[in-house]
Amino acid sequence: MKNTAAQYDAVINECRTEFSKKLSDYGASWRIFRPQGITDQIFIKANRIRTLEEKKLSLVGEGIIGEFRGIINYSLIALIQLEKGAAKEPDMKAEEVLSHYNRHIDAVKALMEKKNHDYGEAWRDMRTESFTDMILVKLLRIRQIEDNQGQTLISEGIDANFHDIINYAVFALIKMTQE
Repeated sequence: MKNTAAQYDAVINECRTEFSKKLSDYGASWRIFRPQGITDQIFIKANRIRTLEEKKLSLVGEGIIGEFRGIINYSLIALIQLEKGAAKEPDMKAEEVLSHYNRHIDAVKALMEKKNHDYGEAWRDMRTESFTDMILVKLLRIRQIEDNQGQTLISEGIDANFHDIINYAVFALIKMTQE
C-alpha cells in the first residue's frame, strides 16, 4: 500500500497542529455552530478551491493547501457537533476536543484503509480538481439531507459524507505536497 498510511498521518498531523493552535487562540468557539453553519463554512472553502483552480490566481494570498486543511478540520468539527449537538457557548476544554478529534480521525482513517484496499489506490491516478468536485457534490448531498431533517431513504447519512470529504481532502493534500 505504498506509503499511504504514513502520508495520511503526516497530513493529519499538520491539520491537528493547526487545529490545536486555533483551539488555543479561540477556544472551542465553534461549539455554537449549528450543522448547517458548518456545512456552509466547508462549502465556502471548497468553492474557493474550485475558483482558485480555475482562475490560477489568489488575490488574498491564501492558497489551496490551507483550504483543504480547513476542510479537514471543519469536517472533524462537524463530526463532533453531530455527536454532541450545538452548544449555547464554548463548553469543551482543549483536551476533550482533541480526544474527540483523534477518535474521529482514527475512524475516518480506518475507513480509508478499507476503501483503499478495495479500490487499489485508484485515487493516486486522479486529478486534484476531481477531489474538489467530489467534495462539492458531497456537500450538496449533506445540505439536502439537512433540509430533509437528516432523513434518507437509501443513502448514507451525513457522517459518512463527512468521512468521505475528509479522505478526499487528505488525498488531495498528499498529491499536492508529498508525491
